[in-house]
Amino acid sequence: MDDLGVAVVIEDDADVRNLLEGVLTQAGFEVHTAVDGRAGVEVVRSKQANVVTLDIGLPDIDGFEVLRRIRNFSNAYVVMLTGRTEEPDLLSALNAGADDYIAKPFRPRELRARVAAMMRRPRHEVAGEQPSTPHWGQAAAPAVNADPGVLRHNGLLLNHRTRTVEVKGEPLGLTRSEFDLLHVLLKGGGAVCTRADLVRAVRGDFYDHDTYISEADERAVEVHVGNLRRKLKEDQLSPRWLQTVRGVGYRLAPRRPDDA
Repeated sequence: MDDLGVAVVIEDDADVRNLLEGVLTQAGFEVHTAVDGRAGVEVVRSKQANVVTLDIGLPDIDGFEVLRRIRNFSNAYVVMLTGRTEEPDLLSALNAGADDYIAKPFRPRELRARVAAMMRRPRHEVAGEQPSTPHWGQAAAPAVNADPGVLRHNGLLLNHRTRTVEVKGEPLGLTRSEFDLLHVLLKGGGAVCTRADLVRAVRGDFYDHDTYISEADERAVEVHVGNLRRKLKEDQLSPRWLQTVRGVGYRLAPRRPDDA
């Protein structure tokens, strides 16, 4: 990787900050650092960062508040780093708009791979895929659409070229990870997607089939799916889009003939 743009490291621990700066510099970024949250927000703003690594436990304001402030003006890729791995931290990071979450201590190679995977996912609306019309329990036949980048299912429309989603004509705001997971499930045509499959969908090509998938990775997928369900206002007893396959993963709910 080279000429990737600007990375900002917001980290109060000098050793970790120097390590992150070295890894990102070697990866091809112009790197700037900050030792507290308020300064970090201003560096991200002034340098127009493409990637931010953000420690949760900062000396002035916590990383969640820093992330919320950054999201008011920037769509930079944000990786949260913390020594804590409790579920509330993971949930808070992803809900606040983080693109990824890595527990300390981390391996420099893993961080670099995670950043590379994120950078391959569009920051703005691009690309397209062939649509499908899923049916419960069988492979789905492709839907007939004028635009091959559009997928439709039970009143939901996903346009992969513009990376937008609508439900019955109303726009639905999704994070990058939520969009990618929904796209994979729509393309699956009713086939079961394991949690590991969905981790790879979020992480990108660096997570090959022989790459170790951690429990934290799978839990992150569960959080994303939970957020998707909340935004879709899914009925838990009769889901319209996302069905849980116990002990395995998720699949698209059956198509309803009365839905567009």
